Formats: sequence, structure tokens, C-alpha cells
Amino acid sequence: MDTVDRRSTGPAIQPTTRLTFRPLRVEHADEMAEVLADPRLHEFIGGKVQSAEQLRARYERMTAGSPREAEAWLNWVVRLEDEARLVGTVQATVVDRTAELAWLIGVPWQGRGIAREAARALADALAEGPVHTLIAHIHPEHHASAAVARHAGLAPTDQWHDGEVRWEHRLGT
Repeated sequence: MDTVDRRSTGPAIQPTTRLTFRPLRVEHADEMAEVLADPRLHEFIGGKVQSAEQLRARYERMTAGSPREAEAWLNWVVRLEDEARLVGTVQATVVDRTAELAWLIGVPWQGRGIAREAARALADALAEGPVHTLIAHIHPEHHASAAVARHAGLAPTDQWHDGEVRWEHRLGT
């Protein structure tokens, strides 16, 4: 397969020692509203805390897939198995064999390497498919997110987009 189906749930992300990954569903909104309830999450990425109802509407749009024929939205929730709960999300927007990665881990679970582990698992899963380039856009002062990107194999470039640095990894190099 040369492209990712835009309505696909994406490749399976292999479990890690601590984490499992499930395709995002509307039903995750209630638990994720609790996980994402801290306004500090938006310090670098913008936006604001959303209610369960707002997340349900957002997840409905996300799980319906991109309206653009050449674009696929791939979204997973991250489950921390030893706590038996969801702790965040990972996602990839795929266009022309390039996947833009994003990760979001709730504040109570930050600083434990969960985002690094999750982003690396996502990058590894995408490397098995038709994707040849991974990118992420990271605020220049978001050092924790830069460390996550570096662990997933990405490196900063000299390109900027909306005040963020473009990080990139060409697979197979």
C-alpha cells in the first residue's frame, strides 16, 4: 500500500513495557476530559480545557477522518497499564508519505517518560508503513517536548511554522 487510507485507524502501535494504544473513539471523551483538565497543558500548544461534551464533538470529527482526500488522521489513546487508565493521546496526520506527529500526556503523568515512550512507539509503527518522513512542530521553549521528539528520532531544522520549530526525521537515514 503506497498511502494511508484517510479513514483508517492507522497501523497497530505495539505495546511497550507500560503502555498500550487504542484507536481513539468518541467513548473515550469522558475519561479524557479528566486526563486533559489541567490548563497548563495549553501553555505551549494553545487552546483551552474542553469539557467531556466538547471532546465528544471533537472526537466525532476526528474519528470521521479528514475531509481532505489526500490526508489521513490517525489517533490513539495512551493507556498506562499499571494504573489501568488512559493518560493521553498520540496522533499522526499523514499527507504524501509525511506524518506530522503530536502527543499529549495529562499533567499528573508528565515527567515519567510516558510521552517519550508513546511517541517512540508511534514513530516505530509509522516506520513500518508507507510513511517516509516524520515531522513535529515544537515551541522553541518547550524543552520537554523537544526531548520527546529527539527520543522519537527527530531533529530540529531551521524551518519555522506559526512560531514553532519544525523537527524532522527521514526514515531509512
